[in-house]
Amino acid sequence: MTERPWWQRGAIYQLLVPSFLDTDGDGLGDLEGVTARLDYLEWLGVNAVWLSPCYPSPLKELGYDVSDYCNVEPRFGSLPAFDRLLDEAHRRELRVILDWVGNHTSAQHPWFRESRSSRASPRRNWYLWRDAKPDGSPPNNWVSVFGGSVWHWDAVTSQYYLHTFLDSQPDLNWREPQVRAAMLDAMKFWLDRGVDGFRLDAAPLFYKDPEWRDNPANPDYRAGELPDSTQLPKHTRNQPGLHELFAELRALVDGYRGERVLLGEFYVSTEELVTFYGDRSPELHLPLNLSWTWSKWQADVIGPTIADYQARVASRGWPTTTLDTHDQPRIVARAGIEQARVAALLLLTQRGTPTLYYGDEIGMRGVDIPSEQAVDPQGRRTGRNRDPTRTPMQWSDDTYAGFSTVEPWLPVGVDRATANVATQSHDAGSLLTLTRRLLELRAREPVLQSGAQEPREAGAGLIAYSRGDERRFLVVANLMHAPTSYDLRGDGPGRVVLSTFIDREGERVAGQVRLRADEGLVIALDAAPSESRSA
Repeated sequence: MTERPWWQRGAIYQLLVPSFLDTDGDGLGDLEGVTARLDYLEWLGVNAVWLSPCYPSPLKELGYDVSDYCNVEPRFGSLPAFDRLLDEAHRRELRVILDWVGNHTSAQHPWFRESRSSRASPRRNWYLWRDAKPDGSPPNNWVSVFGGSVWHWDAVTSQYYLHTFLDSQPDLNWREPQVRAAMLDAMKFWLDRGVDGFRLDAAPLFYKDPEWRDNPANPDYRAGELPDSTQLPKHTRNQPGLHELFAELRALVDGYRGERVLLGEFYVSTEELVTFYGDRSPELHLPLNLSWTWSKWQADVIGPTIADYQARVASRGWPTTTLDTHDQPRIVARAGIEQARVAALLLLTQRGTPTLYYGDEIGMRGVDIPSEQAVDPQGRRTGRNRDPTRTPMQWSDDTYAGFSTVEPWLPVGVDRATANVATQSHDAGSLLTLTRRLLELRAREPVLQSGAQEPREAGAGLIAYSRGDERRFLVVANLMHAPTSYDLRGDGPGRVVLSTFIDREGERVAGQVRLRADEGLVIALDAAPSESRSA
């Protein structure tokens, strides 16, 4: 049999370059810091690292405001430093994925400066410029993610330009062929250097309605959601042309040797998500399944979410599941440290490719930072502050958690005494050890990567599913803070191969399986599957 590509065999580790390790004493992480910790990532058991944007940038939005797509931000290092990182990663058989910010640039990008210089500029059409309405108001009612209109008035040329995020992040015009060519050239620049793939930021936004029609109001809007949620994004997301663009990007990366990969960020329904695998032509290898990141952490929500996703993706492409990202509160903040162990077990026993967010393996919670003190522009403008999710990685229990020798750009966690790599790497019962053992089990048992996944009926507070066919495992997770039991019934007896606690492995189980509060089990089953147990 042909071995499956690398992006189907292991786990992807997402990290924020400014928050991983500071090696030059400026309080900001850098590429040399990532290189210095590649041995840790190899030891942990992941097989790819996804880097946050490290391009030149004013860093007004964590580097998602790019001023040059073909270089490295000096505060993070240099192109030679990036090349060393890439070489050292490949020497360890670790792949490197870059965050690709295609929807917008920084207002400091030379393209936008030229576009803004005059209505007659050769690059005027590289961005989205429109006249005001007769009364001087913006061209339509579209709302920015960070609040207010997406339209910013430019007094120099007396027109509005569009920005989905900050007004210092103008959106590119992907209907302009020169933009398309320039952005694909930028992608080739990194592919030629040996980068193994890209995660497409804000993937549904690349095209907007060419008729500039108003978005309808969202009847289901709830107070506290992001400002743009007041509208249904009928004319601002998933517009015609998007699938054709993704097919073109896929053809580009597939033309390179070495199994390059495209990931995509989508905050959409599962039904819509799976369309981005492509129908007429292949599109993204891994449209990221982010449903866990916004779902309530309770069994009657997460269980059906898992089952629905796995069922819908089965005939469309290779699954992928994400627990946390840089945009949402961490699992410890959402569900507590006890359930973080259960979440790790569920994440790393899913069919497909899991994405592990830095610090989740040690149970980092982050720091409560008031919105008035936020670095995050979303936090300052909307109160939904992402800084707590982006705090420095906690390597040790010292003052700055082993991240830096000086005060970091964001405060380190108050939980650093216990939630750190140095302490947990020597603790057989730690979350770090559990995560590493789950990754080892996943690598040792390919059925946990690619075997069939079938939901099982489970009692209140439980999630259960089987993995595999001839060689079969049962995963049972208790999402309650109280003990309960699960009836094996037709699945037959088996043996516990891994528990979120450390005292049950090798235990034979049959009939009623007792689960402690906040416990998850992986059970190797003896018997043939029973149709009666499928949900």
